[in-house]
Amino acid sequence: MNFIKIFYLIIIFAGCNQMENKAPLIPMEDFFRNPEKSSFKISPDGNHIAYMKPWKSRMNVYVVDIKTDVEKRLTSSSERSIYGFLWLGNNRIGYVKDDGGDENMHFYAVDKDGSNEIDLTPFENVKTTIIDDLEEDPDHVILGLNKRNQQIFDPYRVNINTGKMEMIAENPGNISGWLTDHDGKLRIAVTSDGVNTSLLYRKSETDEFKSILTTDFKEGISPLFFTFDNKNLYVSSNRGRDKSAIYKFDIEQVQETKLIFEHEEVDVSSLMYSRKRKILTGVNYTVAKTKRVFFDDWRENIQNKLEAKLPGYEVGITSFSKDETKAVVVTYSDKSRGTYYYYDMTEDKITDLGKVSPWLNEDHMAEMKPVKYTSRDGLTIHGYLTLPKGSNGKNLPIVVNPHGGPWARDSWGYSSQVQFLANRGFGVFQMNFRGSTGYGREFWELSFKEWGKSMQDDITDGVKWLIDEGVADPKRIAIYGASYGGYATLAGLAFTPDLYACGVDYVGVSNIFTLLETLPPYWELGRQMMYEMIGNPETEKDILKAASPIFHVDSIKVPLFVAQGANDPRVKQAESDQIVEALRARSVEVPYMLKEDEGHGFYNEENQFDFYRAMEKFLKKHIG
Repeated sequence: MNFIKIFYLIIIFAGCNQMENKAPLIPMEDFFRNPEKSSFKISPDGNHIAYMKPWKSRMNVYVVDIKTDVEKRLTSSSERSIYGFLWLGNNRIGYVKDDGGDENMHFYAVDKDGSNEIDLTPFENVKTTIIDDLEEDPDHVILGLNKRNQQIFDPYRVNINTGKMEMIAENPGNISGWLTDHDGKLRIAVTSDGVNTSLLYRKSETDEFKSILTTDFKEGISPLFFTFDNKNLYVSSNRGRDKSAIYKFDIEQVQETKLIFEHEEVDVSSLMYSRKRKILTGVNYTVAKTKRVFFDDWRENIQNKLEAKLPGYEVGITSFSKDETKAVVVTYSDKSRGTYYYYDMTEDKITDLGKVSPWLNEDHMAEMKPVKYTSRDGLTIHGYLTLPKGSNGKNLPIVVNPHGGPWARDSWGYSSQVQFLANRGFGVFQMNFRGSTGYGREFWELSFKEWGKSMQDDITDGVKWLIDEGVADPKRIAIYGASYGGYATLAGLAFTPDLYACGVDYVGVSNIFTLLETLPPYWELGRQMMYEMIGNPETEKDILKAASPIFHVDSIKVPLFVAQGANDPRVKQAESDQIVEALRARSVEVPYMLKEDEGHGFYNEENQFDFYRAMEKFLKKHIG
């Protein structure tokens, strides 16, 4: 072993060799119970703060008056937690909620005193998207609704007090996204035929949309927002380059004219600005951790003050008052679920609003460490390794946890399931296999039509790396994932049957043919793109059959725990039913948890308790 490798390993596992005191056994419920409070947002006038808080075991919206500290519950949802909310001016709050996990979100509005609650989208089997909250128009919001055609979304200007709505453009059938200018005028549309994407533009809402740029879906621009004069755009673009970067885009020239920011290692797609001062303030990007670069001295100074006041944590601002004198601040880390603060910039005074989960002791949490390894074809794969607190980092039972998407990525920070597993004595290994987003176009494209092949090899190679380094006990390795991670679990058991002792498949894909047959209607515009990325079921049957675990059940020989929501619109219940039936027919141990009131993952607190309680028992039995 050469010196560089030894040094690298010392860096990775330095904390492991110190033999910290082991953490006490923490009740499972403490990791997965609803937050005490979360998602704080300040009103535009800075006088009130809204947040989520449990009521009858469901997350509901509350508001507190900053001056009087009087709290008011605004919503009374007892069947399903509210997904999220936003301020609509100073008096109204909008929130979204579905029914049993079907993802057909309704948009509601309610006064900050809890009165005048109205369902603004009272339609059956209709999904709502928020296009613009119209900050400068306190009486309206622009929503996208697929009520005319379930496959596409038309934009409506909706009165938040009465529910009266007006369609402001008709989707011809190929528009996948809309963008307004800073005056709330709908002026940009993005179309897709599945493989080609076009940018459409109009000077005003009375003009017709005209196509100004067409690109292949692999390359193009993503409009972020208009320049402050509403004449041009800021975009994230990978045209002519591997890593996406931030540019100013000239609409008349149809060209990126000014590079705002780029990073040589990762894509950059997030741009911050001040609505009040009409200037760009900075960018965010993620390598191992999320970083910020500021363009604005005032904003950077605020950040520096907050980090000095709140040392030892990542610090972010979740919302500003309209005059930018007050803000809600959040701190977090790999060991902290988060703490929120109210910050008065005029007085430079910070007030604690509360921890998300005050019952969790950070000193008992495990450290999440960035790692990297090399795949069999020479690709660098980045990931995260979390070892039980107090462990020596050697010969451990490991839970391999590939992420969903698959075109997403894992990031550094607190994870309830990771901390729970580490507390139970398991190491947790997460990796951003090829196709994971944020690492550039080439890395993404290497995943095309590679389900079950090189994408899975990246996971396998990471597991073998852990074994070679002595971290993993080769006889006590489990694989667990949700959605695509559930697929990767099944693929791991089917294609590398001797590598894992057991698996946990959570709303995972077992049969790519049936997955593609049952896509939600509003995904239809992306069907051809999915065929390009996964495989065409008509012309590439061999590829999909080779990649679908259901056709390889004879190779699966270790126990598998399956969990599924009956109302899942993305990965239908049939995906889990198929694999359970096929394995039980072969007498493979397959406990199956089906929740009738859930969708793509369990959202209700009691269902999460059931799942993680059963998973703990299953893992302890087979690798504990």
